[in-house]
Amino acid sequence: MKIVAGRPGDMAPSPARDNRRSRDANAPLVPAPSIVSPQAPDDADGAGTALHAEWRPLSRLGGLAAAWRALAARALAPNVFYTPEFALAAAPVFGPDVQVLLVWSDEVPRRLVGLFPLRLERRYGPWPPLLVGWTHPYAPLGIPLVDRARAVAVVGAALDFLSERDAPALLLPLVPARGAWAEVLAAALADRGARAARFGAHQRALLAPGERRDGYLLRALAPRKRKELKRQARRLAEQGALTVTQATTPAAVAAALAAFMALEKRGWKGRAGGAAATQETVAAFVRRAVGGLAEHGEAGIAELAIAGRLLASGVVLRSGDHAWFWKIAYDESAARFSPGVQLTLALTETLAADVTLAQADSCATAGHPMIDGIWRERLALADCLVDVGRRDGSGKARAGEAGFALVCRLEAARRAAVGAVRRMRAAWRRGRSARP
Repeated sequence: MKIVAGRPGDMAPSPARDNRRSRDANAPLVPAPSIVSPQAPDDADGAGTALHAEWRPLSRLGGLAAAWRALAARALAPNVFYTPEFALAAAPVFGPDVQVLLVWSDEVPRRLVGLFPLRLERRYGPWPPLLVGWTHPYAPLGIPLVDRARAVAVVGAALDFLSERDAPALLLPLVPARGAWAEVLAAALADRGARAARFGAHQRALLAPGERRDGYLLRALAPRKRKELKRQARRLAEQGALTVTQATTPAAVAAALAAFMALEKRGWKGRAGGAAATQETVAAFVRRAVGGLAEHGEAGIAELAIAGRLLASGVVLRSGDHAWFWKIAYDESAARFSPGVQLTLALTETLAADVTLAQADSCATAGHPMIDGIWRERLALADCLVDVGRRDGSGKARAGEAGFALVCRLEAARRAAVGAVRRMRAAWRRGRSARP
């Protein structure tokens, strides 16, 4: 069951955690002068030009939208959550304290080559706050935007800038543990004689069909599972005309988003207070972010309906050759027909057939019971604690080693404590549910 055209003008394939505020949330990062770093000699584009870095508040980056969007298009690893449309929409709700480390190339005209949204978090009680990459419940990926043509030099310039401010470490949450970004970070740290530590390593479902796009679902689903899902689809179709459509034009996306938010609010997320429509500030952010991306052909909403009744809806975002299956909601009264799974199957066929798409991130939790059985590839993620260090005269990192080791111990202790509390809470809940 493939997605077909629905509303007028729709369905051309798209061309394209913690959010705790620290006690220092309202205080800007301490100003520092721009740091100039030599350009890496092996960069193919802009070789020989210098790089410089600066801080700016996220809320004041609207004037850089064009340069920012151009960087997102050249990024080593796309991240839709760090595009101007998404990030500026999220800033008032999830990032009023976020500062952005910008890296510029001094060519003429100057070019934005790096963007690192960061915040100060007081994670370790009385110890000084830590610089942490910006993620939040609606943005489950923390890869900075780095120009692919000079990626190692850009990361090095960012670390130079932070080291001048005596930061012992930088925590980048939810970044890939393998692939281009991990390799660039490793190279930049090797140049400095520095290191990194990983915490919270896990994997989530990913659609990355490679050259084998045809028949993806045939290979992914076990025969018994395919048979059961087909039976459910037939039973569903007996109740009326079954359609799967996708909205991609800005007007159609706006209408479909309103329907999605209403459907989500009627379900378990609404009852738990976690649906976007239950908080007007969050709802406004979602409408602005998705609407802004739709203006660039980078947002679409797939819908499964029967006789005009919406049964499931899924929001897909895109940046470059990557996509994100961002949100899904379904009508719980039709749960016996697995409408969310049926929509995901149709969407999978469409995404797998799109040769301009390299991968689609499920944005799901590790071991998700639904998507893990359909999307068979995995995205390895971790929270990466980076040794900022300082370079001595030879260009190698000096000092900061003891500070970084201390931060590693504090982070490990914090995670152990949080894990223990969660296990105790889970045991308490199990005990309550077992009572007569």
